[in-house]
Amino acid sequence: MYTRTTCPTHIVQEAIDNAADEALAGHATKISVTLDKEGCVTVEDNGRGIPVGIPPGESRPAAELAFTTLHAGGKFDKTDSHSAYRFSGGLHGVGVAVTNALSKRVEVEIKTRDPEGKGNGHYRIVFAGGDVMEPLTRLQDCGPRTHGTLIRIWPDGQYFDSPKIHTRELTHLLRSKAILLPGLQVTLTLPDQEPVTWQYTEGLHDYLQEIVEDAEPVTPIFPGASYQDGDQNGFAKGEGAAWALAWCVSSPAPETYVNLIPTLNGGTHESGFRAGVFEAVRTFMEHHSLTPAKLKLVQEDVTGKMAFVLSARMLDPQFQGQTKDKLTSRDAHKLLSLSIKDPLELWLNSHPDAGKTIADLAIQNAQARTRAAQKIERKKGSGLATLPGKLTDCESEDITRNEIFLVEGDSAGGSAKMARDKEFQAILPLRGKVLNTWEVDRDVIFKNQEVHNMAVALGIEAHSANVDPDAALTGLRYGKIIILSDADVDGSHIQVLLLTLFLRHFPALMMRGHVMVAKPLLYRVDATVRGKPRKVYCEAETERDATIERLLTEGVKEAAITVQRFKGLGEMNPDQLWETAMCPDTRTLMPLAIHPGEIPALGTQFTLLMGKNEASGRRAWMERDGWTADLDI
Repeated sequence: MYTRTTCPTHIVQEAIDNAADEALAGHATKISVTLDKEGCVTVEDNGRGIPVGIPPGESRPAAELAFTTLHAGGKFDKTDSHSAYRFSGGLHGVGVAVTNALSKRVEVEIKTRDPEGKGNGHYRIVFAGGDVMEPLTRLQDCGPRTHGTLIRIWPDGQYFDSPKIHTRELTHLLRSKAILLPGLQVTLTLPDQEPVTWQYTEGLHDYLQEIVEDAEPVTPIFPGASYQDGDQNGFAKGEGAAWALAWCVSSPAPETYVNLIPTLNGGTHESGFRAGVFEAVRTFMEHHSLTPAKLKLVQEDVTGKMAFVLSARMLDPQFQGQTKDKLTSRDAHKLLSLSIKDPLELWLNSHPDAGKTIADLAIQNAQARTRAAQKIERKKGSGLATLPGKLTDCESEDITRNEIFLVEGDSAGGSAKMARDKEFQAILPLRGKVLNTWEVDRDVIFKNQEVHNMAVALGIEAHSANVDPDAALTGLRYGKIIILSDADVDGSHIQVLLLTLFLRHFPALMMRGHVMVAKPLLYRVDATVRGKPRKVYCEAETERDATIERLLTEGVKEAAITVQRFKGLGEMNPDQLWETAMCPDTRTLMPLAIHPGEIPALGTQFTLLMGKNEASGRRAWMERDGWTADLDI
């Protein structure tokens, strides 16, 4: 609860946080941390020094209480507007007490004002195993401008998984203090290395600029700060935040702080900040009419590509656990939302190009999210259990012989089921007209039930034209895919929609010549010739007329000749459908094989014919080339 037990870094951080609180209050300008080979960590600042007087009601000096007693710190009186700890890093009050408790030895040297008014003095107190080893002692006098605290810590390895300080984490922590407190000089000295000093004049802006160098920023960095004046919104004077933010192609992880404490897991201040950014960007987009109709933006669309560093200041911040990795203060959400919204709106309107770039990113993210939400995976599996319920499958597993008929309508599907050769012919009735999938993303086509059923029945996934056809057709279950529709305008439309689907999303089928169209015959001519009945199926009127002419020349009377015209497949009996469209010996199939080199030209033509925004082009095409079409009206 009170510290992380992986390594002693956090107990050292407690001492660093106290020094940073002095800098935050304006009483310290330098912090230095030194690690030696023996495992000792020294934290020194030039703040006012830990108080050495005896607090009212206590019998021990404040410096001893701070290191030995929980909740004995000086960070609880938030009503004093001049308190050094007004915006300190925590409410728990554990602080350096946990540092002392988990250390073999702690030495504290303090240079501060003498509580009895004898000028400044140099004091020392030593702890071992958490207990006082050497009581607080005044060593000597010191000058009136000499003040600060020095703490030497020897962590006790028995309490940690590893006794070593995590130098990378410590470096990041100290650097962040320099970033969050512009002008503060922070120095780190590691064993056998030269001291490293950080001091930033621009603070968050400079730091974020370093972070986003490799993230391809697409907007300028917006640095800013907003603090409450105490007269409105219900927040105390000084509460608010400073920030630097930018939008990038690949957004690095955000960094957030509360009263200089790094909140590695974010919290309510981060969520409030994101909410304020979202409201500001959405207002800008609405004001400039940048939001497409029917597109609903959500917060992640706007802030998903945002890189930022956030430093919040709050009275009495509430954290999840003593390690303070996540802020849980409820008021922080409202505070941060208020702090960023108006300044960001003003910045967006002052930088319209950046605002439009952010809007474009948000729209792209929203559209991608919408497509992902609509994405429907084809149901996978093996065996008959996964096949569509309307599919009447064949018995053979030899795809060189197997055929599947995609039949228009349940009525024709019923006749086809009775007419088929069940050994190698499968029937899949299609209900209504198939979706025009020319401009539909591959991830979304399976939302249409008929398309989904076809893909499952065929046993293949949607693919693009540049894939290896053999690899794309690994799971194919039928060697012939036969489109069987009525010989009318609606039937032709269904054929075009199915061919559009295959060309756009299953092109390997056409490149390998698996797709065909059955040409059902329109007429049946019956007559009795020399006492024997004769029936002839005709594909078109010319063939019908030629057949009648031939029968008349054979002596058949015109009254004895009966002509039946089939309006659709549903009117055919099973034996008629078998003879005209399904019997391999008597049917007429039109193969629809394509060469890969033809795909670009076909793509252009199908965009003209099937594209949603190509109405004017289609009209021009019909006016120019419509006379070439062979229509049955």
